[in-house]
Parts: sequence; C-alpha cells; structure tokens
Amino acid sequence: MKKILAIAAAAIFTVGLTTQCTVTETTDVQTDVRAYPVLFHQTSAEYRALCYQAFNLAKLQLELKLEKAAPGTKLAIVTDLDETIMDNSFSEAENIILNREYNPDGWAEWVEMAAAPEVPGAVEFLHWVAGKGIEVFYISNRRVSQVDATLENLVKLNLPYADKDHMLFRAEESSKQARRNTVASKFEIALLLGDNLNDFTTAFEGGTIEERFAATDSARNDWGTRFIVLPNAIYGEWESAIYDYKKGLTNPEKAQLRKEKMTGYEKLGK
Repeated sequence: MKKILAIAAAAIFTVGLTTQCTVTETTDVQTDVRAYPVLFHQTSAEYRALCYQAFNLAKLQLELKLEKAAPGTKLAIVTDLDETIMDNSFSEAENIILNREYNPDGWAEWVEMAAAPEVPGAVEFLHWVAGKGIEVFYISNRRVSQVDATLENLVKLNLPYADKDHMLFRAEESSKQARRNTVASKFEIALLLGDNLNDFTTAFEGGTIEERFAATDSARNDWGTRFIVLPNAIYGEWESAIYDYKKGLTNPEKAQLRKEKMTGYEKLGK
C-alpha cells in the first residue's frame, strides 16, 4: 500500500512540475515575442540606419518636387507621429519590465509625461522641410484629448509647426483619410510619412494579409517616391492582420495563430 501511495505521489508531483514548466515556458515565449521588437528599436544600429535612410530618401524626393513645383504652389507634407517622428518604445518596454499587457491607462500615463524622444533623424529632417518653405501637418490617431500633452512633447523636441493648427488628431473614426483630405484641400501634399500603411491610404485598413500584400504591390511605384515608410516592429496593422483582427485573444491563442501564419520551407511553393 505504501508503495502504491509513493508511486501516486510521484506521478502527481511530475504532472504538477510539467504543468509549471509549461506555464513558465508560455510566459517566457510571450515575453520574448514582445521584447525582441523593443530591443530591435532600442539597441540595433540597423533600426537607426533604416530611419536615417527613410529621411534621406524623403529629402531627395522633396528636392525633386520643389524643382518641378509651379511658382506659388503651396506644398505640405503629412506625417504620422508615433514611431514615425516620436519613439514610444519606452512605453512598451515599461509594460514588459512590469510584466503587464498593453493597456490604455498605461499609454495615457506615458503620453501625459510628454517624454518621447525623436525617431533617429526626425527632428533634423523636419527642420530641413520647414526651411524649404514646406508646411508640416501631424496626423495622428492619438485622441483629441491628448493634443495638449503631445504638443508639449513636440515643443520639447523643438519641432517646426508645433501648434494645434497643424495637429490633426483622432476624434471618432480611426481612418485618417478625412484628415488627409482636409490638408489636401489647401495644400499640395508632396509626401506622406508613416510607420503603418494606414498612414498612407485606406486601401490597407482592415485587410487580410493577402489583401494588404496586393494593395502594397499595386502601389509599388509610390513607395520611396510619395510614401516614406519608417520601421516599426513593435505594433501596427500588420499585427492585427496576423490575429485576424480578433480582440480578446489569450496568449496561447495568439501563439497558435502566429504559428499558423508562418510558412516553413517544407510548405514553400505548395
């Protein structure tokens, strides 16, 4: 009888240990999934190089447009803010360090701090733009209620056109098209900058991975000429597409979808 009890106890211990290891592994994997993109932004020279490359290309395109512009043409650029001009990787890093998920209250706290530094090369680029007589409009999906705190951040960064007339923030709908149209009604938009393809056109809004690929291919001549993309591996519409735009997924459910969306070499070409 004692031998049977000992075997049973050992089995229970083994199952419990296995379960504990599984939970720890799942948590570690989820943390890695979130941590690596943040580390890419904060520690990789490659990220900085991509940012400088984007702004250098934007300058070249604007110089060409200035040469071709008719006298008296009012030119403007439209740029996103988060992960295009301002680096918010510190907000997600804080979430990871504190072992918490993204949450609106934590994001609001970060915004109110008005502490976001520039994306590498952004400030110098925007001053160059302003020096050429081109106006800058900041179209962001930060809420209208966050304009004051964001304006404080822009002023700290000494950005040109840091005023409410040039800040078009989200009131209701997340689509930026109406706000882009507002700028286009008064200016010729020479260039658009963003980290999310929704920053450029409605063609990417809510689309599947395949639909977003098709829209990207259709606009192939605009990338690097009219649309300038900044790197953002932390979040974006691309992530929502991986999860089929489903809300409230558990971490294991997200992990399963990530695996399903990947293609190994055995499936390549099938």
